Amino acid sequence: LGLLYQEYRDKSTRQEIETRRLQDSQTDPEESSPSEETPSEAEPTSTTESKAPPQISLLRNSNSRFNLWQDLPEIRSSGVLSILQPDEIKLQEAMFELVTSEASYYKSLNLLVSHFMENERLKKILHQSEAHILFSNVLDVMAVSERFLLDLEQRVEENIVISDVCDIVYQHTVNHFSVYITYVSNQTYQERAYKQLLQDKPAFREVISQLELDPKCKGLSFSSFLILPFQRITRLKLLVQNILKKAEEKSDRETTALDAHKELETVVKACNEGVRKMSRTEQMISIQKKLEFKIKSVPIISHSRWLLKQGELQQMNGPKTSRTLRTKKLFREIYLFLFNDLLVICRQIPGDKYQVFDSAPRGLLRVEELEDQGQSLANVFILRLLENADDREASYMLKASSQSEMKRWMISLAPNRRTKFVSFTSRLVDCPQIQCVHPYVAQQPDELSLELADVLNILDKTDDGWIFGERLHDQERGWFPSSMGEEILNPKIRAQNLKECFRVHKSDDSQRRKLGSRNRQ
Repeated sequence: LGLLYQEYRDKSTRQEIETRRLQDSQTDPEESSPSEETPSEAEPTSTTESKAPPQISLLRNSNSRFNLWQDLPEIRSSGVLSILQPDEIKLQEAMFELVTSEASYYKSLNLLVSHFMENERLKKILHQSEAHILFSNVLDVMAVSERFLLDLEQRVEENIVISDVCDIVYQHTVNHFSVYITYVSNQTYQERAYKQLLQDKPAFREVISQLELDPKCKGLSFSSFLILPFQRITRLKLLVQNILKKAEEKSDRETTALDAHKELETVVKACNEGVRKMSRTEQMISIQKKLEFKIKSVPIISHSRWLLKQGELQQMNGPKTSRTLRTKKLFREIYLFLFNDLLVICRQIPGDKYQVFDSAPRGLLRVEELEDQGQSLANVFILRLLENADDREASYMLKASSQSEMKRWMISLAPNRRTKFVSFTSRLVDCPQIQCVHPYVAQQPDELSLELADVLNILDKTDDGWIFGERLHDQERGWFPSSMGEEILNPKIRAQNLKECFRVHKSDDSQRRKLGSRNRQ
């Protein structure tokens, strides 16, 4: 059997990591260009399997083993490799990877439906409403993938050299990919239902375990199949980015890639927003119940408000305390809830409650790091509220438990404050960069989840092993452990990554400039 999508994706991202490692160790990035292509799913097929005219059937033949485009017997026998320029071969590989990975994804979706969803024993155990939450609109997603793959396959079969695929991506994203938003938005309910079923229904747990042991699943878990659509729509955007980077500038293929990328970006953002919406609402309701206001009450729950960070800090005692004061009771505990538009300052009281004694709009917060004042004032910073709950300016001297915690609070409280290393959006020629070699799941709201092969600019770092980074492909920012990545040391590779990033997002930049000029008018 060919690879399931989970295996294909893992091989592809690990190959990206190895390619960058090789590039990083060389003086000239172009020296490693032959290794940039996606790894084949298996050994090249025998030349006896080739047909004329060339037909690369990816959907109808579920056992097909995918290869590099240039390794296909049809391509090798055609002599086209001796005619095409190296850059065009790279572009062909990038387009071919999008097609073959869609075929692998469709195969995994098909297994989710036929092996799990349509299993008769599972159907008898699950109530109709439980099955609906668990599998959502996966049939719609699979139908969309099949239609998409058929169009891609038809394009591949039109000519031995692929003309384009991003025009097809664009059409399907605009007309059909809304099914992904529906599926992904259900993810929170889906995860909760799955955990509940495992806990409450031993028969469900037993059937799932047996189905997972089937050789068809290749040791992969049921949950790895459920998350496929979210992984695919995100990965598809990156595959289009890869095509865009290799397309000739100002060409028709660059234009279609930019158009497809823009539409995919819209879908991915809607998916992310759908996932966050429910969990944010529940979280805000929970926080509201815990707060008791000593000052004038502030309504916490709002559709446009969400939590950015919460936690305990130490506040220096006394309204006019000297910085040089040395006593064991120099600080007392306070608790902060920081939302995207509001800061609430509390003291914890019995019964898992918090008494609010001050607040301020987030836009009216300023922070200042203290110079080294000795151990008792280590990791201390000043928080200024330009206009607090009493409509006056207030200052708090706060101590964090570590250097990383102090920096994380300072960046969250005042996001526009200059960091140690400036973001790529300032158009710096060089900036420290890191590539992810271990996936990471965010544990706190100010952290960033990482996928293998993600490349990030390092905006700040701490001595105790944390990095504040900005991911190049979507400009998402957050903290993560430095052990999750490897720094990219070659300045040429860093410059190349930035150049590619600017190119991918240039349509977004021009759109922003248009909106800005309209607003000024």
